[in-house]
Amino acid sequence: MKIGQLSAKSHVPIKTIRYYEEIGLLPTPDRNEGNFRLFSPENIARLLFIKRLQLLGLSLQEIKECLMVSDRGELPCADLQAKLKQHVETIDLQIQDMMALRQQLCETLQNWDETPIPQANIICPNLQV
Repeated sequence: MKIGQLSAKSHVPIKTIRYYEEIGLLPTPDRNEGNFRLFSPENIARLLFIKRLQLLGLSLQEIKECLMVSDRGELPCADLQAKLKQHVETIDLQIQDMMALRQQLCETLQNWDETPIPQANIICPNLQV
């Protein structure tokens, strides 16, 4: 199938498909007499897999590493599991940081003076450190 058909069936823009080919996420397709790329139906599944991993937070580099394992005929499941666990840990840390920030914001707003008195060289008295 041509790139337009692949794009329509995978819901991935043509520009993205070309980029994925350029960075090695998609194998270089064969070309027909008119020099049009000819993709196999397996590329649809590969694109959907790439998109699924992106939705789970993996970078294109991490996805490429998993696809390289698969391209060697091995299952990348153990590697994917490790990457996903690492992302969970990262998200947990981000949640902790966000909760601490939320607490600081709430404390700042709790003591907020709605009618502060202007002071020289003070931009906002409510936010003085």
